[in-house]
Amino acid sequence: MAEWTERAELLFKKEGLNKLQNANILVVGLGGVGSFAAEFLARAGVGSMTIVDGDVVDITNINRQLPALHSTVGQPKITVVGDRLMDINPMLKLTQVQEFLSPERAFEIVTEEFDYVLDCIDSVTPKLNLIIGAKRKRVKIISSMGAGGKMEAAKVKVSDINNTENCFLAKTIRKRLKEHKIDKLKVVFSSEIQDDASLKMTDGSNYKKSFYGTNSYMPGLFGLFAAETVIRYLLKK
Repeated sequence: MAEWTERAELLFKKEGLNKLQNANILVVGLGGVGSFAAEFLARAGVGSMTIVDGDVVDITNINRQLPALHSTVGQPKITVVGDRLMDINPMLKLTQVQEFLSPERAFEIVTEEFDYVLDCIDSVTPKLNLIIGAKRKRVKIISSMGAGGKMEAAKVKVSDINNTENCFLAKTIRKRLKEHKIDKLKVVFSSEIQDDASLKMTDGSNYKKSFYGTNSYMPGLFGLFAAETVIRYLLKK
């Protein structure tokens, strides 16, 4: 094993590190949730990863997104995050897909070669299709619900979508999934009531009609919970 994995090997054991090294993970969306999730997976020793994002760093991302710095504004998130992941683990087999996923493409991008999918999309229609694609192809998936408008870290948890509360995104996704006869989905969510006063409407581009105010730590915490779920699954696999 590489020298940088010494501390991980003490906890995961050599067998666990081998399982992580042999894993192939798909992370869709490299914003506040996905960028942190991808980094946690890389630092854990995941051997193969595909990252997907079509956005560039905006100055408003700096308060919560890993790739967002004043020096990276205007650069593709896929490039910033990809370079960082390879600097963490030069042996990582990394595939970079620089595109905004259309609803159709979101369905197609999941294949049986992946051990786990992390859905870190914040737009409903592509998110829904990514979930449907994973479910129909029987690929394990964890989906991030709404981190915006939330402040209390202790109320973040992983559960089935049917056990969520106080999350408008989860309510919408749950309803839409039932139309497709999908009644189970592992999600990261917060049971805290959202601050409606922090809601802002958008022009509807990229399948996103509105967004909530966010702080520096909640999106990253969602990414941490998602990465933990995947890592612990791989270690037990």
